[in-house]
Amino acid sequence: MKNGVVIVGGTQGLGLTLAGMMAERGDRVIITGRDEKRTQEIAKGVKGDVTGRALDLTRPHDIAKSLAGVGPVRHVVLSAIQRDMNTVRDYDIDRAINLVTLKLIGYTEVVHAMLPQLAEDASIVLFGGLAKERPYPGSTTVSSINGAVATMVHTMAIELAPIRVNAIHPGIIGDSPAWSGKQEHLDRVIARTPTRRLATMRDVAGATLFLLENGSVNGVNLNIDNGWLLT
Repeated sequence: MKNGVVIVGGTQGLGLTLAGMMAERGDRVIITGRDEKRTQEIAKGVKGDVTGRALDLTRPHDIAKSLAGVGPVRHVVLSAIQRDMNTVRDYDIDRAINLVTLKLIGYTEVVHAMLPQLAEDASIVLFGGLAKERPYPGSTTVSSINGAVATMVHTMAIELAPIRVNAIHPGIIGDSPAWSGKQEHLDRVIARTPTRRLATMRDVAGATLFLLENGSVNGVNLNIDNGWLLT
């Protein structure tokens, strides 16, 4: 029987890369995105057993309905992100509330809604980010929320046992479209990285698979940064 996999935020970037890898090996994959038509079209473009569903993490009261009937599921990945430059001096309250709702309330409600459909040996991976340890001007909300994701992993691992819960915190991803045209900045980061390279989207997807499948890894926050934090 195929493993059921739900990837929230699987229509682009890291989530879509992971969806392709898991479908290629024979898993039954459900990806979610805000727009139903777009999500279904993207799902059709991925080789394998992939379907799409509309889900908006910023509307947590609708999440359970969006995920009804997707089970049985063995793996859940919450890879949805939202980049937000929001300084304290020019604080935008609505943008901050939106991001908090998406990553804290939305992530938690997805897990809550999925519980009746999860296998006993299920595993969950939450996406945070290295802004929790590498803040930058305008990252107050992002850094705080990624730090909160790191603590959510611990509480969920205790509350949901024997379901395993881990988190992955990517640094700068060299082949991410978000960094297109910013090679000068990437070169500066590479020069400060012990391996003299940046992580790729497949690197992060492979690390996510490890967290999903290794039965002895639980409550772990895994940084993917090529040792950037060591410098």
